[in-house]
Amino acid sequence: MNKKLEALQEYLKELGSVAIAFSSGVDSTFLLKVAHDVLGDQVIAVTAQSCSFPKRELEEAKAFCKKEGIKHIICESEELQIEGFSHNPKNRCYLCKHELFEKIGNIAKENNIKYVAEGSNMDDNGDYRPGLQAVAELHVKSPLRHVELTKQEIRDLSKEMGLPTWDKQSFACLSSRFVYGEEITESKLSMVDQAEQLLLDMGFHQLRVRIHGQMARIEVMPSEFLKLMEDANREKIVSEFKKIGFSYVTLDLQGYRMGSMNETIKTD
Repeated sequence: MNKKLEALQEYLKELGSVAIAFSSGVDSTFLLKVAHDVLGDQVIAVTAQSCSFPKRELEEAKAFCKKEGIKHIICESEELQIEGFSHNPKNRCYLCKHELFEKIGNIAKENNIKYVAEGSNMDDNGDYRPGLQAVAELHVKSPLRHVELTKQEIRDLSKEMGLPTWDKQSFACLSSRFVYGEEITESKLSMVDQAEQLLLDMGFHQLRVRIHGQMARIEVMPSEFLKLMEDANREKIVSEFKKIGFSYVTLDLQGYRMGSMNETIKTD
């Protein structure tokens, strides 16, 4: 057995019971599956429902928990109601995560669960991640980082375990598509959600649609540039994006990369 997987299982056994922040992404799905295999009914999954969390992700979370027989609690967590959040400050993620993990902590207590855990991995240590400050302050456990699992290792182990998420695109909440300082609104979140769903439906895999006012900046993998620029695809994207509400549609020539909105603040 993989040594890191073994270490993860041992660590989860030590925790005894855990409420896992479950987004249906690659990392939290893997963590939830391993935790449930080890701890059974002493594990619950908690998913936050909000306008920055696409409906498709929520439905996938529900389906996975139903299939695996895991107790699943959905909590309302409307970020736009958090004071200061809609102004999109640089610590936006901290404001959101702090409130979310407080809510999950309360749910854990109500269900006699000792700990709260989240699915960040070693690759998350390198980017600007103010949400991890909230994790530390509220004593939330990060089992995947604790045993030093990387994203690729999690994908490989997920494939071995037969998890459907092993090759799922990386996802972050839709608020991460906004340039810092630009107001986040429900209508703009919906625009981003619709635009990304269109690209996913067209068969693009790892992608982001970043919003800059009325301009959409599309990030896809460089290997998919040619597909996007095929006349039929390009014309469809431009036409549909304008129907959604964008005035301008652009392709980022650097391609998809994690945390591109943080590039402007790395020297701060």
